[in-house]
Amino acid sequence: MNTLNDLHQISSSFSNTEKMPVLFLGHGSPMNAIEENQFVTGFRNLAKTLPQPNAILCISAHWFTKGTKVTAMEMPRTIHDFGGFPQELFAVQYPAKGSPELAAETAALFKPLEVELDKHWGLDHGAWSVIKHLYPEANVPVIQLSIDYTKSPQYHFELAKKLSDLRQKGILIIGSGNIVHNLRLVDFPNFNKDNYGYDWAIEARETVNNYLLDGNFQPLIDYEKQNKALQIAIPTPDHYLPLIYTLGLKDKTEELSLFNDKLVAGSLSMTSVKIC
Repeated sequence: MNTLNDLHQISSSFSNTEKMPVLFLGHGSPMNAIEENQFVTGFRNLAKTLPQPNAILCISAHWFTKGTKVTAMEMPRTIHDFGGFPQELFAVQYPAKGSPELAAETAALFKPLEVELDKHWGLDHGAWSVIKHLYPEANVPVIQLSIDYTKSPQYHFELAKKLSDLRQKGILIIGSGNIVHNLRLVDFPNFNKDNYGYDWAIEARETVNNYLLDGNFQPLIDYEKQNKALQIAIPTPDHYLPLIYTLGLKDKTEELSLFNDKLVAGSLSMTSVKIC
């Protein structure tokens, strides 16, 4: 897009709406896509509270790239980016349409940053495994925005702000990851034990939740400077940075609430956030 007129034409394809909520969804195991459990119920209950979106923009932990990309195909494929799970899970398809128009508008919002319009990725399980519970009929177009792994949390927090205009075009913006996410320390024998976490995971969850509910986001952006518990909880940034995008989109007048706020298998959390 080279002109303001191009941008206006694209913007006009999405009707003006009341400001849409912003979400961070703790997506957990891919098996949540096909299992019935309390977290799936939490996603479905959330869906009942949401206005009908014109489209969804998802920032998933599982699309970690050099540079920033946005999916721009008409029909994104369902990516089964995992191994060792039942065939039933690999058979799941989520046939939501894409939106090349929304992809182009998203890229334009980031100028002068160069954003690649990607025609190869699709919807990874960070996106479809949770969105399928919000919109099981796959009747809402979905695009994904990648996370540039060369950039700092502060960079991503500021970048997210550039997406704010989309919220008044009926675009539901979803970050998908997990706040406490240390796969090396998962206690598989206790995977189904309710709200079970190691002491450090309990401490990390409490620390993050207190900052979230107080609206004090800078320590969360600077998580690498926080207590040891947080360092164990966030050994790599991929599952954490989608939360930073969600927080970057919060206005001062908006409320932040938590749901699915439990620990799993010692070293994971399903804590999810709604801002509206």
